[in-house]
Amino acid sequence: MRSFQTVIGLSLVIGTTVAAGHALSRTSEQAASGAAGASAQASGRALPKDIHPETGNRFPAIKREDLNEAGKKLYDTRGVADAFGPGAIRLYSPPLATAMTGVNDYLRRKSGLEPRLVELAILVTAREMDSEYVWNAHEPAAQKAGLAQEIIDTVKYRRPLTTLGDKEAVIVQLGRDSISKHKVGSDTFARALKLFGNQGVVNIAALIGDYAATTILLNVSDQRVRPREKSLLPIP
Repeated sequence: MRSFQTVIGLSLVIGTTVAAGHALSRTSEQAASGAAGASAQASGRALPKDIHPETGNRFPAIKREDLNEAGKKLYDTRGVADAFGPGAIRLYSPPLATAMTGVNDYLRRKSGLEPRLVELAILVTAREMDSEYVWNAHEPAAQKAGLAQEIIDTVKYRRPLTTLGDKEAVIVQLGRDSISKHKVGSDTFARALKLFGNQGVVNIAALIGDYAATTILLNVSDQRVRPREKSLLPIP
C-alpha cells in the first residue's frame, strides 16, 4: 500500500502517465515508416529533419532486441500497433513505463470515476496544454464513453460552463485553473469536495497531472498526429 501511495504521490508532484501506447515488431515498424513517409510526402507536408516518420516524433522506434528482459516483456504485452505516442516513447525507460502504466490504469479504470468524466478530465488537460495528439486520441474515446458533444465542444472552444452539469463544470474548472492559472480557488475546491469527496478530488487532480505529464513528454519529443489523421483540436 505504501509503495502504491508513493507512486500516486509522485503523480501529483510531476504529473504522471498516459494510457499506454503500443510498440511495433520490426516488420510493423518498417511498414509504418514507409506509410508515414509516403503520406507526408503526398500531403506536401515536410517533416522536420529530427522527426522520425515511423514514430512522428524525435525518438526512433525502439527495437525489442535493445531492451532488457523487463523492457521486452512490456514490449510484448503492448501488441502490434504503430510506434506513435507516449507509451512507445516510455519503453526507453521500462521502470518508468511500468510505474506509470499502473497509476494510469488505476486513475482511468479503478478510481470509481465515471468513464465519461475520466475522459472529460483528460480532454480539459489536453485543451489547456494544447496537445493535439492527446486530444485526437481522446475525443473519440469521450464520445464512446457517453460524453455529450456539447460538453466536448465547450472544452474544445473554451466556452463558458453555464450549460454544464455540476460535476462536469467543476472538473473543467479544476483543469482550467490548475493548469492555466496555476491555482484553484477556494470555491472551486469546495464544490469539488462536496461532489467527489477527498479521495475523488485527489484522484481527479492526479488524473489531470497524469495527462499534463504526458503532454510534456510529447512536447519534448515534438510528437505529431498520425499522417492519416487531421487534428481535431484548434490551436491556439
